Amino acid sequence: MKYRDLARRLRDFDCTEIVGGRGSHRKWYNPATDRVTVVPDWGSKDLAPGTVRAVIRELDISRDDFGPIK
Repeated sequence: MKYRDLARRLRDFDCTEIVGGRGSHRKWYNPATDRVTVVPDWGSKDLAPGTVRAVIRELDISRDDFGPIK
């Protein structure tokens, strides 16, 4: 899954990108759970499925609600 695809799906859960990421990493905030995580933005390179699962877990989004990770 590419960063832009993950970002689109996080926005579907009302998560917002916040200022403060460093280098090729972006900070995301989930207002529903008041949790923050850092997501790597590698442009056109795919994120590892384990990285995507960690982001979902850190933002406290249900794996069933998020759907499949490609």
